[in-house]
Amino acid sequence: MQCEDCHEREANIHLTQVIDGKKTVLNLCSSCAEKRGFHNPLKNVPFPLGDFLSSMVDKSTEETRGALEHLKCRTCGLTFSEFSRTGRLGCGDCYAAFGKQLDELLRKVHGSNRHVGNLPYGSPEKMEPIKKERKLREELRRAIESEDFEKAAELRDELKEMASTEEH
Repeated sequence: MQCEDCHEREANIHLTQVIDGKKTVLNLCSSCAEKRGFHNPLKNVPFPLGDFLSSMVDKSTEETRGALEHLKCRTCGLTFSEFSRTGRLGCGDCYAAFGKQLDELLRKVHGSNRHVGNLPYGSPEKMEPIKKERKLREELRRAIESEDFEKAAELRDELKEMASTEEH
């Protein structure tokens, strides 16, 4: 594929942008990309992120490997095998398209696919109101889903009371 600017050299930089669901791709050679102000901040970094991520994805069976090769984001068109090579997602919808595989990857890299964080500085007692609010919000969500509106109103009022107490 030739550079879209100079039409002389081979395009080796592919810039993809998705705006309002419309995908635009610009294929440039290195020198034309430099002229436009695009540069790779990781150009001289020796860490092959794509290889690392690719090695972390389970490719144990032919069936799994075949399914991953055909997995593709509907919005930007990025395939999972492209993600494995580059280590970069194409758009926000890739998280949904590759959700199961990303969960597996995060579990392997971080030991979990859920961030639990650390306690804020100070005593654990400071966390109690936050935990209680989360619990009440979850109960409120369940009450609304089950159409128990009396319970939902009570929980809403309790949450409002907590919020006004925290403000003072």
